[in-house]
Amino acid sequence: MCGIVGLFIKDPKLEPQLGAMLAEMLDVMCDRGPDSAGFAVYGSGSDGTVKLTLRGPAGTDFAAIGAALGHAVTARDTHAVLTVPAADEAATRAAIAGRFPEISVVGAGSRMELYKEVGLPADVARRFKLETMSGTHAIGHTRMATESAVTTDGAHPFSTGPDQCLVHNGSLSNHAGLRRRLEREGLTLTTENDSEVAAAYLTYRMRQGDTLGQALEHSLGDLDGFYTFVVGTESGFGVLRDPIACKPAVMAETDEYVAFGSEYRALAGLPGIENARVWEPEPAKVYFWDRAA
Repeated sequence: MCGIVGLFIKDPKLEPQLGAMLAEMLDVMCDRGPDSAGFAVYGSGSDGTVKLTLRGPAGTDFAAIGAALGHAVTARDTHAVLTVPAADEAATRAAIAGRFPEISVVGAGSRMELYKEVGLPADVARRFKLETMSGTHAIGHTRMATESAVTTDGAHPFSTGPDQCLVHNGSLSNHAGLRRRLEREGLTLTTENDSEVAAAYLTYRMRQGDTLGQALEHSLGDLDGFYTFVVGTESGFGVLRDPIACKPAVMAETDEYVAFGSEYRALAGLPGIENARVWEPEPAKVYFWDRAA
């Protein structure tokens, strides 16, 4: 079943409240996906640096890892953000794989931080202190694992490109064949989740020169199944439902923000929602907002 939420802040005055607003939305969606949860937040960044979001076993000494690698690190429960010069990213990834094989890199980008864990979504949000985070946009997911095991690896969001991530409600019927095609094109997929295939497909299309909007449009022909995608990039936030649109979805827009929820109740606590334009996104139509526009 799963639940999806997303926020795109249009008024900078609301940026400090982004995490608190998203945390409330995830809390409301707990009963749509009580197995695990995750979210990606697009906050501040520095030119010439990359944030690597790391995940490790409970009790990992991330401060010691950061010191050993010679880079600044900020720990949050089982995850940490390691900030490295962009020129050192490949070498740092190699050092992590060689010296700390128990550590996974779950996301990377100039602004994106990505967190996910097994557990009730409200508890996951509290563990990572989502309510304290600020930024311009964020997406989140609450998972009901109907087709695979309840694991952190299977939790959303999935990120397969810099500052890019995806959450998904639904199921893809052609993901196995598409996985093989993407792997032949050089993409690395680490789980059996069809949602990671969808994320990798968008990464592949964007490497071919597509914008995110164009990649989503191409997915309508290349992905088979029923799905709702909410996608984040460094500067934008996108939504797409399949041509049948059997999965629930609702959106709201005010002068201050754009919001997405699997159900309206996820949006009901947002400031000014009573004055929002509220609608159900149309099937097979790409919706996209970009802070650079």
